Amino acid sequence: MNLVSKGSQTAKDGFRNEDDVVIKFNNWRNDDVAKNWLNIMGYHLREIEYVKAVKISGYKTDVQVQVKIKIKSAIDVENLQVKLVSNKKGYNQIDKRWISHYVEMWDIPNNVIYILKKYTGEIKPTIKNPKDTRRTFLNEFNKKNQEIVLDWFNRNKSLIVNDILKGRGKFAAEWMLVAQKIHKNARWVLTPMNVVINYFGNGDVIITKRGSLKIGKITVQRKGGDGGRETANMLQFKINPAELFDL
Repeated sequence: MNLVSKGSQTAKDGFRNEDDVVIKFNNWRNDDVAKNWLNIMGYHLREIEYVKAVKISGYKTDVQVQVKIKIKSAIDVENLQVKLVSNKKGYNQIDKRWISHYVEMWDIPNNVIYILKKYTGEIKPTIKNPKDTRRTFLNEFNKKNQEIVLDWFNRNKSLIVNDILKGRGKFAAEWMLVAQKIHKNARWVLTPMNVVINYFGNGDVIITKRGSLKIGKITVQRKGGDGGRETANMLQFKINPAELFDL
C-alpha cells in the first residue's frame, strides 16, 4: 500500500490520451512524472540504460513499457492499463462483450446464459408488465433464477474479476494508471493491478434494489445507449477508477 500512497501525485497538465503517457515514458530522462512512475515500479533511475514505451490496442494493456537495466542482459516489461477520467465519480467501462463471448471465456451454463441474455435484452421480456420493455431486470426474475445467477457468479468470481481487470497472456495488465483532470486541476495514481483487483473485486455478489448485478465494487449491467442499436444488448462491467486516489 505504500506504493499506492506514493503513486498519487498532482500534475501540471492532464493527459489527453494514452499517446501522452507513451511520450512521457519515452522522454523519461527529462520528465519528472515518468521518473516517478519508474520509481513506483521499483526501478532505480541511475541503473536504467533506456526506456521504450509503445501503445497497445485490443488488450487490457494500453501502454507497454520496456526497461533495459545496465547490468542485465534481459529487458524488463511493464504493462499498464490507462484510465482517463474527467470527473470525481464517473464510472468507467472496463469490459464489454456479447454474452456468447463470455460463454467462450468462462464456460457459462445454459440456464445462466438464458438469464443473462434476458437481462441484457438479447432475449426480450416474457413477464407481464416489465419495468423496461427492452430487457428484464434481475429482481424481476423469480427467486430460484436469482439464486442461480448469484451462485454462478460467486463460484467464478475470482476468474471473472481477473479477466475483466487484468486480462490474460503476455498483454495482461500489471498496473493501472488513472489520470484525472477536473477543470484546471490534474492528478494521477499508479496502482499495482493486484491491489486494484482486491479493492474492486472484494465484496459480495448481490442484486441491487434497482435490479442490477454487483461484484464487490464492480457493476455488471446491460450496456444500453448506442441509439437503440443491437450493441446496446451487450453486457458491460464498470468501475469508478477515481476511487483509487482515496486508497
